[in-house]
Amino acid sequence: MYDLTLIGIGTGNPDHLTFQGAQAIRAADLILIPRKGENKADLAGLREDIIAQVTDTPPVIAYFDVPKRRAKDGYLRGVDEWHDAIALRWQEAISAHPNAQKVALLIWGDPSLYDSSLRIAARLDPHPSVQVVPGITALQALTAAHAIPINDLGAPYVVTTGRRIRDEGWPDPASKVAVMLDGECSFQSLRMEDYDIWWGAYVGMKEEILIKGPLADVAQDILNTRARARSDHGWIMDIYLLKKRIA
Repeated sequence: MYDLTLIGIGTGNPDHLTFQGAQAIRAADLILIPRKGENKADLAGLREDIIAQVTDTPPVIAYFDVPKRRAKDGYLRGVDEWHDAIALRWQEAISAHPNAQKVALLIWGDPSLYDSSLRIAARLDPHPSVQVVPGITALQALTAAHAIPINDLGAPYVVTTGRRIRDEGWPDPASKVAVMLDGECSFQSLRMEDYDIWWGAYVGMKEEILIKGPLADVAQDILNTRARARSDHGWIMDIYLLKKRIA
């Protein structure tokens, strides 16, 4: 039996790594690093850089290819099957190093916020002892970059996905909504003159891009900037916060 530690590493700035995270990296015998294709090779490279910065004797690194997600049978079933496939890749990588007692994964952001590493870990057989080291989330990095609070006084806020914004609209009674995992710029489905937006891409990284303002005024700028950045880098990670405007 082995221990599995999921280490939140923040959103691309190596300084986001906590002392606890650094200690967990140094304690690991084996670290798994995902490969998501050539266009995202710098994400693997950033993990390698973090490991090198905090260790004198780096642990063994095992790479695994992330399978593609299929959604032809529905979103939830597609995600469920995808998690099964990823768990199998983890298990294969770990099995190739039978002497590793402490295994770790470096999780982008935090393992608890719109990340499936805990669900995938639960599928491993035999099931390891799982520990979590919290990290800075994309939402924290976004609000810090724009120097704004996530909530209004005494008011609720919602963290959701672009898919749900498109399908269900604004989630009342929230005054602010943080939108993650949105490759479609789903704010376009809303009545844009009713909202302000704080948008960020590559938040926390040296490539960070920030745009804010009335949604109706800056939406096209966000669309153009996002498309250009995706073309330049081959990938993009972005997040945004919406707030209802007072009539």
